Amino acid sequence: MKTYTAKPADIEKKWILIDAEGVVLGRLASIVAMRLRGKHKATFTPHMDMGDNVIIINADKVKLTGRKRTEKTYYRHTGHPGGIKSTTADKVLDGKHPHRVVESAVKRMLPGNRLSRQLMTNLRIYAGAEHPHEAQAPDVLDVKSLNAKNARS
Repeated sequence: MKTYTAKPADIEKKWILIDAEGVVLGRLASIVAMRLRGKHKATFTPHMDMGDNVIIINADKVKLTGRKRTEKTYYRHTGHPGGIKSTTADKVLDGKHPHRVVESAVKRMLPGNRLSRQLMTNLRIYAGAEHPHEAQAPDVLDVKSLNAKNARS
């Protein structure tokens, strides 16, 4: 029996809307990474962009368990000697770009190659409840109802 490999004409992409309000960050990121990759489909092919387009709203209201909100640290480097900078998840979520916490969590759950950079273009994250993708008629995926551990109050 031959192994099935999807062709570009066989790929069918959907639009999925996820509300991140009250959802645990790591659980949300793993579900989104699986959807972006296309692993939920029976026709999954590892070397192709099989996944769906995902829209995440209310990214600023995502929950972090334990003391991660105050102790989790994000690092970046300016490119100059001694130019490492750090910030906490609390400052990022309360700051100007709270969607970057969700974006980095999803990005780090994808493989580190050219395909993952292509997959990240299928992800749209918005801090508020509004998004400009109504014309795509996205299907709503309720992450809270998938597992009781996915949501925190």
